[in-house]
Amino acid sequence: MMNSPADKVLTYAIHDVTPYINWIYFFHAWGFQPKEDDRAKAAEAMQLLKEANRMLNQLDETYHVHAIFRLCKANADGDNLLLDGTRFPLLRQQIPHPDGSPFLCLSDFVRPLASGTPDTVGIFAASCDGEVELLYEDDPYKRMLVQTLADRLAEAATEKMHEYVRKVAWGYAKDENLSIPELLKEKFQGIRPAVGYPSLPDQSVNFLLNELLHMQQIGITLTENGAMRPHATVCGLMLAHPAARYFAVGKIGNDQLEDYARRRGMPINEVRKFLAANL
Repeated sequence: MMNSPADKVLTYAIHDVTPYINWIYFFHAWGFQPKEDDRAKAAEAMQLLKEANRMLNQLDETYHVHAIFRLCKANADGDNLLLDGTRFPLLRQQIPHPDGSPFLCLSDFVRPLASGTPDTVGIFAASCDGEVELLYEDDPYKRMLVQTLADRLAEAATEKMHEYVRKVAWGYAKDENLSIPELLKEKFQGIRPAVGYPSLPDQSVNFLLNELLHMQQIGITLTENGAMRPHATVCGLMLAHPAARYFAVGKIGNDQLEDYARRRGMPINEVRKFLAANL
C-alpha cells in the first residue's frame, strides 16, 4: 500500500532507539525493583542488563523498529474528538474527586468545535519487526529476553518519534532541549496517551486509529478484538496542550456506558466487554 500523504513512516535501526529505552520497565518485567537493596539480586540485574545489551547488538544486525504518525486536523465535540472528520469517542471521569476537581476527558485538552478554529491532534503507532518475537523458540530464557526487549524497543521508538514530532513535524516545541532522562520523566510539553492506558482504556478504538493510520504500512495487524500484532506494539494519541496531563478514567456508570456505545456505534454488550475493568 502507498503511504497516505498524511502519514509519516519512520524506520529506525535498533541502535538509534536503544538510548531511549526505559530500563526501569524492562526490569519490572523481570521482577526487579528500581533500587534493589539485595546485593545478590542487584548482581543478577546487572548480569541481565549485560545480556540484554549483547542481545540488542545481535538484533541490530538484522532487525528494525518502525513508527507511523499522522497530524490530524482536530476539534473536541463534547466527549468526542473529530480527527480529520472521523469521530473518535472518549470516556470521562465519573467518580467525584475528594478535592472537588473537575471530571477529566482527553477532549478537554483540544480546542472545541464551537470555537470555529481547528486544532491539531497527533495519532501514532510503533512496532518492532514481527520476526523478533518468534526468535529462540527452543530457548525460553532467550525468548523472554527478546520479547521483553521488543516491548521496550517499541516504546523507545515512540519516544524518539514523539521528540521528532514536537520539535520538527508539528514543531510546537522547536526549542525543546531535554536530555533522555528528562524525556523518560515526561518533562516535555503535551502527553502521549496510549490505547489501553487509564485515560484511553477501550482497546476497540484501535480500529478507529487503524482506519486513519493504515498500520499495516509498518506490519501491524489487528485481531477481531482489536489487539495488535506483533505483541510489541503501541499506539495512541499525541496532545500538545500545555495543561494536558495523564489521568485514570476509573469507574463509569451505565448512563455513560450507554452514551459511549451510542457514540461508538456498537452494541452495548460489545462495549461492555471492552470496558469490563471500568464498570
